[in-house]
Amino acid sequence: MKRQTKLTQQEQEQLAAQQQQQQATAAQEFATPEELLRHDALHTPVPPTVAHRLKDSIGQIPESARPWWKRLLGS
Repeated sequence: MKRQTKLTQQEQEQLAAQQQQQQATAAQEFATPEELLRHDALHTPVPPTVAHRLKDSIGQIPESARPWWKRLLGS
């Protein structure tokens, strides 16, 4: 026989909260790795120090620099 127990009001509320949390953190499936990376990029903030370093690095590249493939092919 199954043993049945009655839950108190507080236990019922805790159980409901746990179920809601589990539903909110449900796994998400992606069709391709690119979709996963795009999703991650949208939901992961870039640290300010990294953003500043990237901006500085991009600023040091001369505007007239030709792409590597054009230099290689001589176009």
